[in-house]
Amino acid sequence: MRAEATMNPDELRQIKVDKVVDARGVACPGPLLEAKRAVPSVPLRGVMEVVSSDIGTTEDIPLWAKKVGHEYLGTIPDAGLWHVYLRRGK
Repeated sequence: MRAEATMNPDELRQIKVDKVVDARGVACPGPLLEAKRAVPSVPLRGVMEVVSSDIGTTEDIPLWAKKVGHEYLGTIPDAGLWHVYLRRGK
């Protein structure tokens, strides 16, 4: 079961990002682990962007976000990279 995005790519490009996690070149489950470590530094209701070269991130981050109470906003594919956005919920 895949989490549903709440924003389209054009909306995501306009959003203010509070924290960027650069997980390019990190193999699964590394991007998810880096996101988990970084989320406490994002203000409540703030937005985190995870940049990853691992396509698995496009499923791992949304499912984790839903499970722990964050809001998955959407993903933008970009020439072998994926920009995954979530809003911190707690």
